[in-house]
Amino acid sequence: MSASAVHSLWTTAATAADPISKIDSPKIEYGQLSPTLIVLGAAIIGVLVEAFVPRKHRYYAQLFVSVVALTAAFAAVVALAEGGYGTTKARIAAMGAIAVDGPALFLQGTILLAALVGLFTFAERRLDPEVHGNRVDSFAAQAASVPGSDSEQAAVKAGFATTEVFPLLLFAVAGMLVFPSANDLLTLFIALEVFSLPLYLLCALARRKRLMSQEAAVKYFLLGAFASAFTLFGIALLYGYAGSVSYGTIAQVVDGTIQNVNPALADTMGNDALLLVGAAMIVMGLLFKVGAVPFHMWTPDVYQGAPTPVTGFMAAATKVAAFGALLRLLYVVLPGLRWDWRPVMWGVAIVTMLGGAIVAITQTDIKRLLAYSSIAHAGFILAGVIATTPDGVSSVLFYLAAYSFVTIGAFAVVTLVRDAGGEATHLSKWAGLGRRSPLVAAVFAVFLLAFAGIPLTSGFAGKFAVFKAAAEGGAAPLVVVGVISSAIAAFFYIRVIVLMFFSEPRPDGPTVAVPSPLTMTAIAVGVAVTLVLGVAPQYFLDLANQAGVFVR
Repeated sequence: MSASAVHSLWTTAATAADPISKIDSPKIEYGQLSPTLIVLGAAIIGVLVEAFVPRKHRYYAQLFVSVVALTAAFAAVVALAEGGYGTTKARIAAMGAIAVDGPALFLQGTILLAALVGLFTFAERRLDPEVHGNRVDSFAAQAASVPGSDSEQAAVKAGFATTEVFPLLLFAVAGMLVFPSANDLLTLFIALEVFSLPLYLLCALARRKRLMSQEAAVKYFLLGAFASAFTLFGIALLYGYAGSVSYGTIAQVVDGTIQNVNPALADTMGNDALLLVGAAMIVMGLLFKVGAVPFHMWTPDVYQGAPTPVTGFMAAATKVAAFGALLRLLYVVLPGLRWDWRPVMWGVAIVTMLGGAIVAITQTDIKRLLAYSSIAHAGFILAGVIATTPDGVSSVLFYLAAYSFVTIGAFAVVTLVRDAGGEATHLSKWAGLGRRSPLVAAVFAVFLLAFAGIPLTSGFAGKFAVFKAAAEGGAAPLVVVGVISSAIAAFFYIRVIVLMFFSEPRPDGPTVAVPSPLTMTAIAVGVAVTLVLGVAPQYFLDLANQAGVFVR
């Protein structure tokens, strides 16, 4: 058969079926997706800066692009909220892939502000003494060189800096913005990978203790890959169960309210094993990201090994994004399975609160101590998730906002206490810090008291809101466990404060470096948010209340 004959057959078949008119062009609401698009665009500009801007100007160019992008994206979130997209105009955008509603906007705003404050700690260049006349930051001079090799020493001597951390941060933030607002399972998975991969890289880039940093990154990557695989397998099972990856359709199939069922799917829709195993696997992937017991094993090692600015950013922003996604999954997709997932979550919350608090007592490294403290906090937040009431959602939103700034502030303070080997993270080195540097010790004490949930700090307001919602949602025994683990946790926070203020300083103790205005700003914002949310939380609680309704 000649080529022309084949071609004419093909065109006749095409005109007969006329598929061209059936392919609708995608309808994308760019305005409603603008916060994510701004950050993604800036991340791509950051990659181009690395390629085309001379090395000595890159740091300032990257810092400028990142600050402008995060500020503009936050302004876009505020504009959307003002335009009613958090309340009356909440909708599903991007052809069903993204939800634009109250919780999504609230969490996106929190992530962007946390990222902006975290960015200031990334850009800090005054803490280490100058090397060969060049100011240095927390990141390796050349990430690709082997630790201790000649090429690394040459890179240090030449004054190289890994300015790629800025676009990596922006890519991670872009993924985090999509994660809590994803409205189908594939978007959820893509967002998970987009924010996880940059974090794996950032964890490996510490300037000091490089081998430890690389070990942390490998552990995080391997365990993260396992968690991603579980999530993906769960998505496949849920798709097999419902014949769709869309949150709304899966929820209808679970409730049994779906109309016009595809006959090919009618058989699998009754198969609850697919539903239960699939849902469990996806929830497992999300619990890994929030660092809940028993999926917490990566947390202390990664927090200790990663560069401290990365640890602070990751501890704050990842928790916000992952809890947002978990809330949406449990409240929008699986409300019909509430009797199945609540008892499991009860167990996870109890072991997470108690496990994090009890193991933290034995820690001798300040970063590991904060890591176990973050595990305990994941348990407290889960108490709000279990409430399954509107108050549960708003209390979790408020807690996440309060927690993220305290965390970044606390890790920013950790970067200041240094000895000859870099940051002095061993607790024994912090003895007598209150006499040597009263202001830094006082600021750190404020953050520790907020973690402990002492009144007049944001931690107390957050814990009170979460426990109140849990008690009203019928989870009173959980609140009792929460209060007990808070008391255990308070012990080791207060122990650090006593160590700083009531111990003799060691003659060979660490010094407190004087940071640039960037880190000062990060710490000041942390203190301000901690005190404002503690003393006058009502406005922010009302804001979280207004933002607490998911679009279905």
